[in-house]
Amino acid sequence: MPKITINQIHVDANRRPIKNEKVTQLKESIKANGLLNPITIDKQLNLIAGLHRLTAYKQLGIKKIECHIVDYQSNEQARLAEIDENLIRNELEALERAELWLERDILLTHMGLKAKSGDNQYTLGGSETISPPVKTNLEFAQEIGYSKRTLQHGKQIAKDIAPEVKQIIKGTAIANSPTKLLQVARAASSVKTILGEAQKSLKAAQESGETTEIEKQRQILEQAEAKRKELQLITLQNILVSQDAKLKIAPASISVKESGSIREWILGRHQVYSGDTTSSEFINLLLQDASLAIATLSSTWNHDYLIGKAKVVAVLRSQGYIYQFCRQQQMNFQYEFVLGSIYVGIFAQQSIPQPPIPIQVEGVEGIINYLLHLYTSPNDLVVAPFMGQGEILVTCERMGRICLVGDRNREFVHRGLMRWQNLTGMQPQLVRG
Repeated sequence: MPKITINQIHVDANRRPIKNEKVTQLKESIKANGLLNPITIDKQLNLIAGLHRLTAYKQLGIKKIECHIVDYQSNEQARLAEIDENLIRNELEALERAELWLERDILLTHMGLKAKSGDNQYTLGGSETISPPVKTNLEFAQEIGYSKRTLQHGKQIAKDIAPEVKQIIKGTAIANSPTKLLQVARAASSVKTILGEAQKSLKAAQESGETTEIEKQRQILEQAEAKRKELQLITLQNILVSQDAKLKIAPASISVKESGSIREWILGRHQVYSGDTTSSEFINLLLQDASLAIATLSSTWNHDYLIGKAKVVAVLRSQGYIYQFCRQQQMNFQYEFVLGSIYVGIFAQQSIPQPPIPIQVEGVEGIINYLLHLYTSPNDLVVAPFMGQGEILVTCERMGRICLVGDRNREFVHRGLMRWQNLTGMQPQLVRG
């Protein structure tokens, strides 16, 4: 893998802002383990992916960095590749993800790679001659691991929320709640038609050079945009006030420090269990087979039952010796791969082929995101007998999967519940304990 002098690499000024905490984590990882995933650049040394890694290297004073060099024929192809990699990363806020979905949709349409509304096998009869062939909204949704409806809602959020309102939302809990974001976007539905018609009329007037009509449509557009902003700000303020009130009462409703051996919560479609996840009580909560179980190795491992409850079981650990673990278990080992610094052992009821390993996956949440894309579809059940930092729970929430997660460590359970609540703005419902 070639090393390129950092000062030679060009970074587009319009890239999304870096997150300082992410850079700090990467600096510690680089000092301990070196660069686990090279950055991606094109042949003109333009950065495609890896801004946080590049920034960490700069702050550490390292002069050269390993690069994966790709060859794109156009700026659109390069930007599309950058968007697709960013969508793999799970640290994106729901609002950021929605904006990328919309930009991706616009790019694909401009490149002629997206089917238009009303297209079918007859209107696209010659599409097999296009490389790659055009795709429908449903195909794109399946490709990125979300339902068509979720994708449509995301694009509505990105398109309909006023830019000034987006800036206020970013960095708040609302930015991670698709439900709340959609509520803000729809707050201005009464002026949406006026906005759309004014934009079309303004474009037509500009094309025909009608000065008076141009000015008229600009005024209509400005008034409609001001009204949209006003309505959405009112709605956002109401949501934030309500959110603040809920968070103030949250600790009493989700505390797990009291006495009592077992507690359960319903979190929307998810279920959280505080107790021994090798017990029959936890196992009996599995009313159907899961598509995927994700577990981490521990000194108290007694979770071989997972292979009978999930089609695929992924076991994560921070270092090797997965084969020694495999010899001690009854699960059917398939293969092992390394993502970043994490070793992942894959077990399955039936033989499954090993997939190509992605170049860029960072952190535990990036790994969970990759596993869900690989082995599940929207609305599938995912089982997690360890809470960890809540990574599996929040990733399932973001990707439209259903999660059953438990842990005997009450502090971990509490942490996961708080992460879900901060992400969604909703209250966990205690059903036992």
